[in-house]
This record gives sequence, C-alpha cells and structure tokens, in this order.
Amino acid sequence: MNKISNLASVSPKAILGDNIEIGPYAFIDDDVEIGDGCKIYPHATVFQYVRMGKNCQVFPGAVVGAIPQDLKFDGEVTYVELGDNVTVRECATINRGTKASGKYITKIGNDTLLMSYTHVAHDCVVGNHCILVSYVGLAGETVVDDWAIVGGGSKAHQFTKIGCHAMIAGVSKINKDVPPYVLCGRDPIAYAGVNIVGLRRRGFPSEVIHNIKDIYETIYFSGYNISDGCAKVEAGFPQSEERDTILEFIRNSKRGIIRALDSREKDDFE
Repeated sequence: MNKISNLASVSPKAILGDNIEIGPYAFIDDDVEIGDGCKIYPHATVFQYVRMGKNCQVFPGAVVGAIPQDLKFDGEVTYVELGDNVTVRECATINRGTKASGKYITKIGNDTLLMSYTHVAHDCVVGNHCILVSYVGLAGETVVDDWAIVGGGSKAHQFTKIGCHAMIAGVSKINKDVPPYVLCGRDPIAYAGVNIVGLRRRGFPSEVIHNIKDIYETIYFSGYNISDGCAKVEAGFPQSEERDTILEFIRNSKRGIIRALDSREKDDFE
C-alpha cells in the first residue's frame, strides 16, 4: 500500500510500484516509473522519463530528470535510469541524456549514494556501489565505474572516465582518466598509490593488492612511457582479472591517464 501525501503532486501517468512513500509538496511528472519501496521526500522533484528501481530515496530539494544543460538538446525524449537502492540526497541533481551523444540516457547503478548538492550531467554513467561526496560535479558523458568514491567538491571534465575501486581526494580537478584501484589527488591530479584501505574493506586478498601495486609501479615508476609500461605488465605479470582490468582501461583511455606524484609530493600526500 502506498503512502502519498495529499499535498504531493503526482501525475496520473506516473507508474508507481508498491509500498511507496511520497511526501508533501513532492512533484512526480508524467511518464515516470518508480519501483517498489521507494521514498520521495517532501519538496523533491522527479521530472519526465525517469525510471527508478526498488528502494530508492530522493531527499528534499533533489531534482531527478531535469532536461540537459546542453545547448544541443532539442526537446527529444531521453531518460534517467536509477538502479535499486540508490540514495539521492538533498539538492542533488541528475539530468537526462541527449540525442547528440547517441546515448539518450543518464544511468546510476545499484546501491549508489549521491550526497547533497552533487550534480550528474547528461549521459553520465555511474556504476554500482559508488559514492559521490557532497558538491561533486560530473560534466556530460563522464563514466564512473563500480565502487569508485569521488571526494567532496571534486569536478570531472566532460568525457572523463574513473575506474573501479578508485578513490579520489576531495576538491580534485579530474581532467584525465583515473585508472582502476588507485588513490589520487593533488592539483594537478596525480596517482598517489593503490586504494589499499578500500580494497581490504571489499575483501581483496593481500597478494592481489600487492600485485596491483607492483603493476602500477611498473607503469609509472620503471622509466617506461605508458604504452611500453603496459606492454611490460602484460608480458611480466600472470593473467588476472585485476591485471586485465587495468590494461584494458589504460589502453582504451582517450583523454590519457593521470600522472604520478613525484617522491616528495607523495610523502606530503600521505
């Protein structure tokens, strides 16, 4: 049974699941699908063409599904898709996709947290179990892979990619691709090591973490350029999911990956 405030504005064209709560002055537009167990808090807004999975929460002041802030947008039907257990905190914004990108959709994966005042622009893809800390801004077509954490106030350039299990320090300028499993920060943004704490929390064995660290030591600190470093890793390290994830990410990077901290910067960062 749904619990919908008499003061909420809910379109009759919206498709609502079971056990949904919608608070006073919330606005649910036409052509919205909201899954079972979702909570839309007072003064939250869900515009057209949003598909929301189960057990999501949209907090006061958040706006999901506003049209893209892109001058190429011409009123076409595009979408926002939220997975299950997504939390959108106060005043966060998620814009719809665009035709110009060829994607037509902005996607947020399962179990992801968007803290207050975060912005996810048109055609972004944010994976499962990600955290965008308050005031993070993702420009259009940014990709954030599973389990990544982006520190508060950080800003990502359009088309940037952030790899799985990466941890980005707060107030970072993300203008290069961030490879998987890394810890990074500084200005300009730079590799500072492997996200050891995060990987341990997620059950990665010590030998796997050490292997990831050795791979990045080869890529960044063995005197090779990035392409040759990847070739050395492929030849010198046994096949593993982590090795292949790193190599595939770097070789497919169009913006280039972040630089490495020098030894003095690394000591200061730690």
